[in-house]
Amino acid sequence: MQIEPSPSRYKDKMQYNRCGESGLQLPKLSLGLWHNFGDVDSYNEAVSMIQFAFDNGITHFDLANNYGPPEGTAEKNFGKILQHFPPSSRDEMIISTKAGHLMWPGPYGDGSSRKYLLSSLDQSLRRLRLDYVDIFYSHRYDPNTPLEETMTALSDAVRQGKALYVGISKYPVDKTLEAYQLLKANGTPCLIHQDRYSMLSRDVEQGILQTASEHGVGFIGFSPLYQGILSDKYLHGIPENSRAAKATGFLQRSQVSPEVVDKVSKLNAVALNRSQSLAQMALQWCLRTPQVQSVIVGTSSLTQLQDNFHALNYPQFTNEELQTIEHILSES
Repeated sequence: MQIEPSPSRYKDKMQYNRCGESGLQLPKLSLGLWHNFGDVDSYNEAVSMIQFAFDNGITHFDLANNYGPPEGTAEKNFGKILQHFPPSSRDEMIISTKAGHLMWPGPYGDGSSRKYLLSSLDQSLRRLRLDYVDIFYSHRYDPNTPLEETMTALSDAVRQGKALYVGISKYPVDKTLEAYQLLKANGTPCLIHQDRYSMLSRDVEQGILQTASEHGVGFIGFSPLYQGILSDKYLHGIPENSRAAKATGFLQRSQVSPEVVDKVSKLNAVALNRSQSLAQMALQWCLRTPQVQSVIVGTSSLTQLQDNFHALNYPQFTNEELQTIEHILSES
């Protein structure tokens, strides 16, 4: 199987934002491989999604060492798929990975020590069959490791040629500021901050977005659809093959509460009035502010990815629509 990318993949298909104050541009929609690309999932569907993404200008592919399941298999499968692209395609892709969560047994397979981060990056590169990744993240703040050690390990990954840029993910505001300062002093400024962001998860509005913007750091949001709840999937119960129904998923049935479903139903009515799907509106809402340069979509099928992709084709929100959405979200 040889994948031949579409020669017109950048022609009026995707919009790009400069990441913070760097020279790097990110597509407004990035493809995340947190779910649906592991060994328990359909390899052929994964190929279809990655090919569609690249053919339509979604140039950023977001991974982590522990993505699967099982852990590591999303990187392995993505690396396998990359072998079917022309070698020149690599220069048109932004590939990111992370380390910070439990990955292997023993004292060195978890946390944010220099030992763990650099060992994990070497393992990720072998699975991905790459010489370097574009972005290497500290996946979470580790209170048991000095922040200077963690940031120096990230900087050294760049110096070693194993990463072009570095980022942090899921850091509290105070440690975020300290991390930015340490990385800048090391000569490897933080490119990007990744955290959860959606209509139903807005903690980053309480300092993270502002801090990133003030320091020239880009922001990318993950779970913009709140693991699928911000779609029409759960309006009438929990479907058999949904994330909430899977034993291997992070979404719990208890999160699909009657109160949440009621709120989502009202949001769906707003989306229908805009002649778009709720998922499309939820993605557009996250991108409504220039402080958010990209959002990571995690889709289980080509159909879902195509629906997400078309979110960029709809008109901007009116002030009245934004007020209506805010009122729905503020309801207890």
